[in-house]
Amino acid sequence: MPTLPFHQVDVFSKVAFKGNPLAVIAEADGLDDAAMRAIANWTNLSETTFLSRAQDPGADYRVRIFTPQRELPFAGHPTLGSCHVWLALGGRPKGEHVVQECGAGLVRIRRDGERLAFAAPPLRRSGQVDAELTSRIAAALGIQSSAMRAVQWVDNGPGWIGVLLDSRRALLDIRLNPAALPQQPIGVVAPWDRAQDGTDADYEVRGFMWGGGEDPVTGSLNASLAQWLIGAGIAPKQYVASQGTVLGRAGRVHVAQDGDTIWIGGDVAPVVKGTISL
Repeated sequence: MPTLPFHQVDVFSKVAFKGNPLAVIAEADGLDDAAMRAIANWTNLSETTFLSRAQDPGADYRVRIFTPQRELPFAGHPTLGSCHVWLALGGRPKGEHVVQECGAGLVRIRRDGERLAFAAPPLRRSGQVDAELTSRIAAALGIQSSAMRAVQWVDNGPGWIGVLLDSRRALLDIRLNPAALPQQPIGVVAPWDRAQDGTDADYEVRGFMWGGGEDPVTGSLNASLAQWLIGAGIAPKQYVASQGTVLGRAGRVHVAQDGDTIWIGGDVAPVVKGTISL
């Protein structure tokens, strides 16, 4: 029975069980689509990734990203977790940055000590959300439309709409009605009040996915929110976002703009190391 390297890591956290888990299967060149789908369905994590040799000469490795239901062209925490495992298995980048090949193309990843950061992909859709959809979003979140400081399309692939609130407390109090907008991913962000919330982060984020599920820590959402908030002058060029508080997690996303590039960084904690039998 063939076996492949199997790792499970926790992304956007220095310690296990406080970030967003990811399963990574390495040396997956021989796996077909059906096998990858079956494994991702079996792990039952939000994402499972499969590492193989790069097909693009400009990349260091190739990754395919699967949820239990479908394949994704790109996702944030799978990018950082996959890169961590690739490096831990002896991977060495050809150039200054690690270059990941995925369905969305080539993604640059830089190393800052033990922390990794990916270059935020461009937004596919931005700008104002129409009044009717804005009202439906407020109803889904169980808040008044007037409580939303701003509502913007921040879609970098999954279809995100970003909502800015005034207070972290109001954000943490949200109880989503999943039936109201079942197919619309919504990301909500609010500033921390240093007097009330402390100084460990600058913003709080919650990410509501398709079907109303809440994601513990979301790289793609934080990337798109950063492009909006920094671009509009709402947030500084460097900040830390907290996510997962309501779910008992303590995710930390490190955002930094360097020139024209916004980098989305986070720590990765190894949790499980072994093999998977096929």
